[in-house]
Amino acid sequence: MPSVYDLKSRFQQLLKPVVSALHRKGVTANQVTISALILSLCIGLAFWHADAYPLLFLVLPIGLLLRMALNAIDGMIARQYDQQTKLGEVLNELGDVVSDIAIYLPLIKYASDHVLLAVVFLVLCPVNEFAGFMGKVIGSGRRYDGPMGKSDRALVFGLYGVLAACGVEMRSVLPWLLAAMIALLAISTFTRIKRSLSN
Repeated sequence: MPSVYDLKSRFQQLLKPVVSALHRKGVTANQVTISALILSLCIGLAFWHADAYPLLFLVLPIGLLLRMALNAIDGMIARQYDQQTKLGEVLNELGDVVSDIAIYLPLIKYASDHVLLAVVFLVLCPVNEFAGFMGKVIGSGRRYDGPMGKSDRALVFGLYGVLAACGVEMRSVLPWLLAAMIALLAISTFTRIKRSLSN
């Protein structure tokens, strides 16, 4: 199934000048990874308080786009400038999991009448990333198959943030959105495992 991840190569082309500029300034891949984690914590904090200050919902589209850029940049710096390390890989994988939890934890608040859906979604996000990483562990390569991978989740909640900031009532829609995303996450996780085992 199609995924936003399929656009990664084009996105990276746009980021090449940024990567070069950061390298010239001495910024390392691990520093970018840690910056993405700190950004994610800030996004989650803003999302939590957005019901009181609706303009904070705009942090979702802006912050998630910036997070995706940082996630691409750290890998590009590591590959292009020989900064690939075991520590970098650990920071990258754990950073993604912690970031997802930090960003989407406020869903428990916004889906308070359907908190089980929010919890299942929060559990499946790291499970999905773990399934992708297991491909590398067993020697068939890191899997990023969609639907509803990290980039897809960012797109969905970026749109959610725009609509909420514009005054669209999203609480009644959120349970249905979470249910659909859970189903797609399950498909993605199964696909990643299946393709890892078949290679």
